[in-house]
Amino acid sequence: MKSIIQRGFFLTFLLMMLFALYTYFLLNKPLKESWQFFYELQFANIPLGLWLITITAIIGFSIAIWVFTLGRAKNKAIEQYVVEIADPEQISMASNHIPPHIERALKNVSDVLATQRNRLKKITDERAETQDKLIQERVVEERQRLARELHDSVSQQLFAASMLLSAMTESEEAQNPLLPQVEKMVQQAQLEMRALLLHLRPAALNNKSIAEGLEDLLLELREKVFFDIAYRLEDVELSKGAEDHLFRIAQETLSNTLRHAKATKVDVLFVERDGLAIFRVQDNGVGFKQTDEKTGSYGLQNVKERAIEIGATCKIVSVPSQGTIVEVKLPVEKGDQPND
Repeated sequence: MKSIIQRGFFLTFLLMMLFALYTYFLLNKPLKESWQFFYELQFANIPLGLWLITITAIIGFSIAIWVFTLGRAKNKAIEQYVVEIADPEQISMASNHIPPHIERALKNVSDVLATQRNRLKKITDERAETQDKLIQERVVEERQRLARELHDSVSQQLFAASMLLSAMTESEEAQNPLLPQVEKMVQQAQLEMRALLLHLRPAALNNKSIAEGLEDLLLELREKVFFDIAYRLEDVELSKGAEDHLFRIAQETLSNTLRHAKATKVDVLFVERDGLAIFRVQDNGVGFKQTDEKTGSYGLQNVKERAIEIGATCKIVSVPSQGTIVEVKLPVEKGDQPND
């Protein structure tokens, strides 16, 4: 608004100066006499000079508003084009308002970004293949060692404490009302320990498809948790690197849900729709405000970073007391090579 007023006054002053110079050269009279002539000449009891000033101001402000509107439309078109470059799912609606030279520059940027995305996906695939042996030898061995130590020490102690508390609760001599509550706390600690052991399990598909790996993960999880797990999985052809990262995303999301959601039901979806591989985890847990700094935010940040590495988009929606949805969409390229 401030720019419109400034530009309107400037154009009004410029038009008045042009009109004054035109009058001076046309009538060959000094400016003072010219303005006096227009002041004395009246139309509808209003000096002609005032009419000229008003018309000049209207023209100046009209031009200012028109220029502002045109510039704003161009800015919106450029902004929409940039959004389309950043997110290929967006559709540009106002590309006609972009000047040709700017549109060419933006297309060059779009081509560069597309090339970088393809190179990043290729590097991710190659890195996943080269690191496969290291995961099988070193990382797998270290995770198994940690899981074995936790299972032999903390997990066994929790199990023994749970059995002891169960026997004390069933005993007629034990009348302490706190025993059931302590037993429930020990069972919750067992649940968290199982989730941690599951998280320490090596995230490798072992020549399985992503759907088979997710099904094995969910079936194993069903046996160790106290809430319902429903899933729908379809066979979707993805590259080696994309499958590896997507499986890690699933593991990170489910582990985060077990630790923080306090849910009673979890729905897992993995399907292909309109050329997109869609992976979604939805729970009915406590949720969180998306502006809060939660303990699980680190895990969700890892999910976002892994999605970016394979050229996918990640959307996280959470409502307090209603649950959380984590959705990852990955374009399916039919020309990708099959899994090794």
